[in-house]
Amino acid sequence: MGRLDQDILFRKAEGIELLVMDVDGILTDGRIVYDSRGEQIQSFHVRDGFGIHLLHKAGVKTAVLSARCSNALAVRCNELGITHVMQGHSRKLQGYEGLLSLFGLMDSQVAYMGDDWLDIPVLSRVGFAVTVPDAASQVKDYCHHVTVSAGGAGAVREVCELILKAKNCWHVFFNEFIEGSLEEGHANLLKAD
Repeated sequence: MGRLDQDILFRKAEGIELLVMDVDGILTDGRIVYDSRGEQIQSFHVRDGFGIHLLHKAGVKTAVLSARCSNALAVRCNELGITHVMQGHSRKLQGYEGLLSLFGLMDSQVAYMGDDWLDIPVLSRVGFAVTVPDAASQVKDYCHHVTVSAGGAGAVREVCELILKAKNCWHVFFNEFIEGSLEEGHANLLKAD
């Protein structure tokens, strides 16, 4: 695969009904930190969370597909309203096919963000395959788009905005926010983030 020009990129993004995300290296910076009790600590970017919120508002579903398991991830996904959190799936293609079946979608309607070899089987299937700049170099060969932002540093928000712009929703949400007419629930989400 190769990177796409802006028009083709927007056409692919326009048809997306589901964004599936890997965790380590996509929603986080990929580092694993443990506290003194051996509990894993993960860091998530606030802007990614708001981008996911906007996707939900536009009717785009989201899901997480991770080879590892993390309580911190479960908590963050619950905060963001991501109801389909698949942890412990080292065979990601099986998890992905389960999501297709669950939502009744075709490959062309799904975007996937991944950064390592485990993600390649899914990246090679979806309609819109995305990775981050510091992904394993081989992964980039299977992607339509490489974000400017790194994983855990706004890459997910970047993709959310791209999808929203392709669907002609971004400017509506932005203007709504600027005019102060966001619904109360949306304003509360911003305060929490």
